[in-house]
Amino acid sequence: MPTLILLRHGQSQWNLEDRFTGWVDVDLTAEGEAQARKGGELMQAAGLQIDRAFTSVLTRAIRTLWLALGTAKQTFIPEIKDWRLNERHYGGLTGLNKTETAAKHGADQVKIWRRSYDVPPPPLAPGGDYDFAGDRRYVGAKLPDTESLKTTLERVEPYWISDIAPCLASGETVLVAAHGNSLRAIVKLLWNLSADEIVDVEIPTGNPLVIDLNDGLAPVSARYLDADRATALPATK
Repeated sequence: MPTLILLRHGQSQWNLEDRFTGWVDVDLTAEGEAQARKGGELMQAAGLQIDRAFTSVLTRAIRTLWLALGTAKQTFIPEIKDWRLNERHYGGLTGLNKTETAAKHGADQVKIWRRSYDVPPPPLAPGGDYDFAGDRRYVGAKLPDTESLKTTLERVEPYWISDIAPCLASGETVLVAAHGNSLRAIVKLLWNLSADEIVDVEIPTGNPLVIDLNDGLAPVSARYLDADRATALPATK
């Protein structure tokens, strides 16, 4: 039976500063590092033997993966990095303080930008501090200037189908260390959730979500390894 482990990166510096991060490459805080190590401890205690790992090209996810695997004593496994597992692109909100943005645009508007399924923030203007066009991680890629969860899923899904799902179909235990919205996209795919249902799904930082799959890669069971920090999960069928 294939097993998928989803691990959201630990707290980042901009999480701590309450800023919209998206594709900006900020690092983990000391608390974020501790969360990543705790995730590794939980995976080791659960006896999980990981065959392969996937992560984004952003430091906070990569270091979460490394710290978790190091603690779990499984740093030797193959790992693959791809920008399609990046966090959602927050467009023109990138770098802004969330509280100050709510004061400027209204809490209701910011809630729509943050939590709706298909309403993206305003696009990021080209040529600014957060223009990623010259970043060599994205050479040859058609980059967004803003994303909703819907458009995040539209870049995650082809990568899931072409790269991750085949590993699971061969019976591997796969760890995906990524971001809140790219992982929510995977959850929506696995459970075939509606746009309304996925809006209420929140994945906590540094808490491994272990999903057992059948041969058709449909979830048969799912659990967070740290029950004290668990959030509600969709029902398995």
